Amino acid sequence: MIRIGIVGCGRILAAHLEGYRILREAGVDGFEITALCARKAEDALGYVKRGEGPPQRRAVSSIPGDPLAVADQYLSDFQPGTKVEVFTDYREMIASDRVDAVNDFTVHSLHHQVAEVAFSRGKHLLSQKPLAVSMEGARRMCEGAERAGVTFGVFENLRFVPWVRHQHWAFSPDGPAGPVQMAVMGNIGTWWAPDLVVAETPWRHVLSEGGGMALDLGPHFFDLIRHVSGSEVVSVSARTQIVEPTRWIVRGGEKVDPVVCDADDTFHAHFALASGAAGSLFGSWGGHGGNTVVGEGIVFYGEKGKVTGDMIQLDEAEPQSLSALYRAQAPAEMQDRHFPLGLTNDFALAQFDWLRAIERGGQPECSGAEGLRDLACAFAVVESAKAAREVAVTEIESGELRSYQKPIDQRFGLDS
Repeated sequence: MIRIGIVGCGRILAAHLEGYRILREAGVDGFEITALCARKAEDALGYVKRGEGPPQRRAVSSIPGDPLAVADQYLSDFQPGTKVEVFTDYREMIASDRVDAVNDFTVHSLHHQVAEVAFSRGKHLLSQKPLAVSMEGARRMCEGAERAGVTFGVFENLRFVPWVRHQHWAFSPDGPAGPVQMAVMGNIGTWWAPDLVVAETPWRHVLSEGGGMALDLGPHFFDLIRHVSGSEVVSVSARTQIVEPTRWIVRGGEKVDPVVCDADDTFHAHFALASGAAGSLFGSWGGHGGNTVVGEGIVFYGEKGKVTGDMIQLDEAEPQSLSALYRAQAPAEMQDRHFPLGLTNDFALAQFDWLRAIERGGQPECSGAEGLRDLACAFAVVESAKAAREVAVTEIESGELRSYQKPIDQRFGLDS
């Protein structure tokens, strides 16, 4: 039995609990959540038992498919007989005899600190993306996990979303669309536009706390690109903007609690892959007058056709459903690997990936090393914008280029 302690009981916790509930309903019973940790005990107590304790925080999104739109999830819904201890200090929780493994769902700036304590105690870890507040913090996490000999996963759920798995097959060596040649992704004005505080969490707009759109969503985007294309990102050329220097929280229909922003809310980037393919990304939390979206999430062009969302358009053929084609033609071994136990919830799949890795004594698909590469791509965006030139991702991975990160590393003692 893997006993899990969760650090961080913010609004994303409900989506994680939903994933664990789905796992239990699918017959996965080799885990139990035995501890919750939050700065305020009441924030944790609200998730323990349905009908008891303080009220949970409300969902802050109504966008279909957004994990921040999930609410009303309780531990008692799927583990009614488990005693759950509540902590207000993650060090005490990790040092206790209540947990064998840790889920870190805190802010970016705490990830390397929670990891240091977990690894020093020999505890397995699943850390929310992005991996860390800076590349130096991320490197220390990966090195600490290796020294401790524990399972270290990064919660990158996007690659477990069904349509992403389907696209991964479509552009695989034996897939119908052929190798990726080009990709384009763009989304302006969909999330928190035009001037709202993202997820009502002001730190997301503070540079020294690792805020900004490129670092918040960039790891998702680059993980998707790397996974679908099967190729590494080798260089990035980008510009960033602060379109809305002041953002607000809405309460009672009124804008209140202004936040002054010094981290990007908009970015435009071009990237090159080791395979020779290339593409463009742009995104913004700003945008007055409605949103603009390219394709259905991202558009990939391969040697034999185009894929976006659930639509595949092959040369000299009618558009068709990619999911239907996947079910009919993808190898059974691949389908079982992509969707074990018939699971389709991306949170449940990511959690199952990590739990199986612990049981097998190895690393999950989304390992610390994978999270490090995704983070390097995201930092390549902001470092390129600051340096006003194209940058190689290896410059970011090695620490050769870290001008943007200097105030972050100084703040958290990562500059030594």
